[in-house]
Amino acid sequence: MSAVLASGWTDGSSIGYPVLFGGVLLGSIVPVVPTGAVVGAAAAFAITAHELNLVAVLVVATLAAWLGDVVTFAVCRFGGPAAVRWVSRGQHADRIEEVREQFRRHGWQIIVAGRLLPAGRIPVLLAAGALAYPWRRLLPASLLAAGLWAVAYALLGVASGGIFDSPLIATLVATLLVLLVGAVLNLAGSRRRRQPEPAARSDDETSPTPCRPA
Repeated sequence: MSAVLASGWTDGSSIGYPVLFGGVLLGSIVPVVPTGAVVGAAAAFAITAHELNLVAVLVVATLAAWLGDVVTFAVCRFGGPAAVRWVSRGQHADRIEEVREQFRRHGWQIIVAGRLLPAGRIPVLLAAGALAYPWRRLLPASLLAAGLWAVAYALLGVASGGIFDSPLIATLVATLLVLLVGAVLNLAGSRRRRQPEPAARSDDETSPTPCRPA
C-alpha cells in the first residue's frame, strides 16, 4: 500500500499539473513568475516524458491564466485606490492612459491583444476596471485570450520537445526559448513606445495654396 501511495506522489502528472496551475495562477496575479516559461516547460515535458497530456496542459494553463486575470480585474474594479496602486506599480501613467483610450474604442479586442502582447495585460485590466467593463463581456474575452496565450507558449515547448529527446534538456531549452522570445518582444515594444509621434503639420502646410489670378 505504501508503495502505491509513493508511486502516486512521484508520478509526473500528480506533481506537474498542480505546479503548472499554481505557477500560472500566481504569475498572473503577482507577476513574479514567468508564466509563459512555465507553460512552455510543461508542454516540452509532456512531449518528451509522456507523463503529462498536452491537451490537459493547455486546459490547466488556460484556466489558471483566466482565473488570474479575473482576480486582477476584480482587484482593479473593486479594490479601491490602494489596491489599484499595488496592481499598477511599475506601470507608466501615459501607457495606462493610452490603453484606456484604445479600450474605449475596441473593448474585448484589447483584452485579447493585451494578453498576447508583452507588458500589455496589466494596463488593459487596469483600464477595464477603471471603466467598469461588464463581467458578461470580460469573462468570455479573457477566456479566449487565455486560451490563445496558452497555445502560443505551448507551441514553443512542443518545438523544443520535438528537437530534444531528453525531458530535462527539452524543458530547459523551452524555458530559455520562451524567456528569449519574451525579452525580444519587450525590447521591440519599448522601442516602439519611445518613438516620437509624427508632428502635426502646420496650417500653412495643410491648407491648399490659393490660385493666383492670371
